[in-house]
Amino acid sequence: MEWNPVTWISDSRHFLLEVRSEFRKVTWPSQKEAVAGTIGVVVVVAVITSVLSVIDLGLGQLIKLVIP
Repeated sequence: MEWNPVTWISDSRHFLLEVRSEFRKVTWPSQKEAVAGTIGVVVVVAVITSVLSVIDLGLGQLIKLVIP
């Protein structure tokens, strides 16, 4: 890599033009799809949290029985 500021500017400009080009290719989800995906994630996280909480509670009670 060269230590020439002109090269840095040229490379940076080229990089940003490529980024802009790639952003134009992205297909963004509709608001309805985004909301549905968010609700799905929240539900899955809630279920996993509940299951792990029950397992933690059960193991905690088991430890209390084993170690008085």
